Amino acid sequence: MAEKEHHDIEHTEAHEEHIGIPGYLGVFGILVVGTILTYFVATIDLDRIFPGANTLVALLIAFTKMTFVILFFMHVRWQSRLIWLSAVAGFFWMAIMFAYVMQDYLTRSTGIFGH
Repeated sequence: MAEKEHHDIEHTEAHEEHIGIPGYLGVFGILVVGTILTYFVATIDLDRIFPGANTLVALLIAFTKMTFVILFFMHVRWQSRLIWLSAVAGFFWMAIMFAYVMQDYLTRSTGIFGH
């Protein structure tokens, strides 16, 4: 029993050393740059390219930041396949929810609060 606990402690410590302080600071830097980039993209009118381009770019930046947080801050990068499956299932479920919300939003007619 003690060997298993010792192995679990070594296993956990080994995963924490994968990224280290410089790695955390690097990911933090990516998150800060992503936030600043989101602000500057919001000041540019990308809707002349196609309607909703600003939203799409903002969502792409947010998705990138979310991926870094999940992979490195939540240590999913070094976890078992079951943890990866749970993370991917969460993304899949989120995609389903976005699809339903957008389907509802895009098929509504203008009503009382419409433009």
